[in-house]
Amino acid sequence: MDADAAYAPPAYRPGYEVVAEKILELIAELELRPGDRMPTENELAARMGTSRTVVREAVKILSALGRVRAHKGRGLYVANDEGMLGASRWGGFFLPTDLDHVYMLFEFRRVQETAAARYAATRATPAELHTIETAAELCREGHLTGQAALFDQGDDDFHTAVAAASHNQFLVAAVREARRLQRQSNIIGMHGEVGSHTAEAVDEHAALYQAIRRGDPEAAAVAAAAHVDRTLEDYRREIQRRVFG
Repeated sequence: MDADAAYAPPAYRPGYEVVAEKILELIAELELRPGDRMPTENELAARMGTSRTVVREAVKILSALGRVRAHKGRGLYVANDEGMLGASRWGGFFLPTDLDHVYMLFEFRRVQETAAARYAATRATPAELHTIETAAELCREGHLTGQAALFDQGDDDFHTAVAAASHNQFLVAAVREARRLQRQSNIIGMHGEVGSHTAEAVDEHAALYQAIRRGDPEAAAVAAAAHVDRTLEDYRREIQRRVFG
């Protein structure tokens, strides 16, 4: 790496994306809990030195991600999260652009998804196997046709179906919530560009499905771990690209 690369300017980030990150940091700084009222859009704009329009766009992102609720005529509130296992507490401290948080989240995902895959290999019913296979095929179709939304839907369905086949509702809730937080990190910090719609993901889904179908818990756990690890490597490569150009 040459000196120019080492001092390359950071990649451009839209103003609303930066403000969305700052709003999450403010929620953590003020120790606001789900249901607490937040500063108004005008107050946020003044605090962050930006326009109300930019704040409104940031709030739209955070609303879509389930972190903020805008009540017409009443103001902004930290979203109530009805997930199991204290999911609202996870969202209360998780910062989507904090790399330490992102790496901890991947460690957590690796533990829960390998466990879910291992149990699914010994507990999946024929109907659950069909659901997993259908989701994997939906991912494949989305990848081959370049339909990102189709791939994303299949990806969510696949991971949810594997967790459901574990017959452990705590794992189902944990997998769902951790993936929700990862989606926030991807959208706010990485523009939705990481690990998207790749041929590797399609092949990894297929390997995991086949291991579950064979009833091989160790192979299923290995396949699940490999899938999470590859996604983490995608994050690391994207971070390096943004830092060094």
